[in-house]
Amino acid sequence: MNKIKETLHLKKNTLNIKYFLVLMLMAFIFSILVRMIWVDQFSGVDNFKWNNQLMINTNDGYFYAEGARDILAGTHQDNDLSPVSQPLSRLTAFLASILPISFETLILYMPTFFGSLLIVPIMLITRIFKQDMVGFVAALLGGIVWSYYNRTMTGYYDTDLLVVVLPTFFIWGVLYSLSHEDSDSFLIAPLFAIATMHWHGGLVHIVNGVFILTLIYTFFYEKHNLYYYKFLSILVIALTTLPVLVKVLFMIALVTSFHFLRDKLTKKIVISISLLSAFIYLVFGGADWIIGILNNAYITRIFADDVNLSLHYFGVVGTVREVGSIPFETFANRISGHTLTFWLSIVGYMLFIWRYKLFIVTFPMVILGFFALQGGLRFTVFSVPFMAIGISYFIFIMANIVENLFADNIKEYAKYGFIVLATIAVLYPNIMHIIAYKVPTVFNKEEVVVLDKLGQIATREDYVLSWWDYGYPIRYYADVKTLVDGGKHDGSSNFPVSFALLNNQTAAANMLRLDVEFTELNFSKPCGPSIECMLKHSNIKNPNALVSALNSKTLQLPTKTRDIFVYLPNRMLNILPTVDLFSNLDLLTGKQKKRPLFFVSKSFTEDTTSIKLGNGVQVMKQGGKIKIGNQLVNLNQFIVTEYDSKGVLHKNIQNIDPTSQVFVIFMKNYNQFLVLDRRLYNSLFIQLFVLENANKDLFEPVILSPLAKVYKLKI
Repeated sequence: MNKIKETLHLKKNTLNIKYFLVLMLMAFIFSILVRMIWVDQFSGVDNFKWNNQLMINTNDGYFYAEGARDILAGTHQDNDLSPVSQPLSRLTAFLASILPISFETLILYMPTFFGSLLIVPIMLITRIFKQDMVGFVAALLGGIVWSYYNRTMTGYYDTDLLVVVLPTFFIWGVLYSLSHEDSDSFLIAPLFAIATMHWHGGLVHIVNGVFILTLIYTFFYEKHNLYYYKFLSILVIALTTLPVLVKVLFMIALVTSFHFLRDKLTKKIVISISLLSAFIYLVFGGADWIIGILNNAYITRIFADDVNLSLHYFGVVGTVREVGSIPFETFANRISGHTLTFWLSIVGYMLFIWRYKLFIVTFPMVILGFFALQGGLRFTVFSVPFMAIGISYFIFIMANIVENLFADNIKEYAKYGFIVLATIAVLYPNIMHIIAYKVPTVFNKEEVVVLDKLGQIATREDYVLSWWDYGYPIRYYADVKTLVDGGKHDGSSNFPVSFALLNNQTAAANMLRLDVEFTELNFSKPCGPSIECMLKHSNIKNPNALVSALNSKTLQLPTKTRDIFVYLPNRMLNILPTVDLFSNLDLLTGKQKKRPLFFVSKSFTEDTTSIKLGNGVQVMKQGGKIKIGNQLVNLNQFIVTEYDSKGVLHKNIQNIDPTSQVFVIFMKNYNQFLVLDRRLYNSLFIQLFVLENANKDLFEPVILSPLAKVYKLKI
């Protein structure tokens, strides 16, 4: 038994600080270089560049970029939802003001450098336990592991660039203070706790969880250690909802008292101070957090359809992949790069806790990462740093075993040879994933050119209609307002936008004017979701009756206060069925209406009798018919669209059976077929983008580009 313990308990391995810093720098550079693979892959793609720099590859990044842009400009329009108070926007604006690089370069590479900082707390944590080499291997893996790379890769400009780094630094601060029992380190963890919660509100669960677990650890293993109570009494103040300045001053006062009065502080006084801090914590936020956990407010997330009064909307969460359950293999790969590595990481993690009991305080971050199995893939990143330590520890334990299998003259070579090979083995699948993970930029150059032109035409108070996926980039590049975006896409907000995009031009125009004017009115005179405001304005009680009334050309509309533009990108074609879900329903019951016929084919074959579009769909060359599965029906129209050398769209229309509900459009320049029913054929999107058949009384073409088109509402 003693021999087993000796094998599992690694010898202390604390390097000279100079060599330790060299290893840390090596791990940091390695993490950065791996993130440059994406840059190398796309550096020659001019269509992914704007202002001579690669564009970012995450939609949400444009939200924070908008805030930073407006901070630097010193102004933004009222009610534009610009995040000028967001920490990432402020940090970006600060860096932009002091660094001699372009704004585009800054937001592109911030994730590269800030994301790579995760290697620092990983190595600092293992150094606490005198396992520097374990930390080095863990840092190599943790900095680039599958899911963490995905969310901190070059171009992934988002809060994720520090969302794991900061809580890991916080945990290091806790471990460092409790291991060294030095009052000079009392403020490290509390300050990182404040920074963590300020960076992202959701991280409050991690810092509170670590505090609770530290408290439990104290009661079980250090209940007579006054140092622990002193530390906890300071840390708990950082977790309150008190203003930051108040918290910092309070903590400094406690640290000062503990330092200068340490000889006069009896156990009773220290316990009293701790209880007072605990009371302050419960009064200012702690009780609410505990009650929320007991009620499963965070762990159990109920994503129901949005309900406002008696109206039922389609909830957006079901369409977002990040918040759905994921297969176990995906879960394991995202945390460790491979299923086997994942299981060995768990073994190593448990052995590390067995060897160093205090390491149990890392458990809240690990369990939050495991929540990804049900809560969505975005959570896996939180387990990464400690699973990386787990697999690294396991590698070194196995290296000890390997060392004992060889003769004395070669055992050291065998040991370190095994470590090198094992490290390469766990890194390999992650690097292969990174090489294959060729994420495109959010928009391409031609689309941005359209938005840039739009920004020169529209004013900052004008609205641009498009689907929520494109809201943030539209606001950033065109500097306008939008109805929906990546943060405002609840069912009640999406219904009017979806309705306008996928209904006839009359109904769409009326809906647009109503939605924009009531969205603005809501800022000063709240009247609820737009549909409810419309019902009150029209004095109509049945929302379905309102939907019908929108088809009227004489519908009374509110006074026009600003212009409205419609931005229609080609990329939206692929998600039209999803967009349709949000408005193709009965608002009184929430029940979906009949799903439309809509099929896009970019891979088709042709023979002498038919054009095979895939999925059992064939366009017959004779007789004007289409075969869908086993059903053969007449076509209403077969249309071919084609741009000439001057960029003018031409249409060749074959009228076949005016009673048929099925239309086929071949977009020749795009090399794609559309098969759709009458409702979608008559929709705003198809008529304006695909066919350029704008009702001249309602919509005026502003920018007509093959990849994105802009129209101006005339009413």
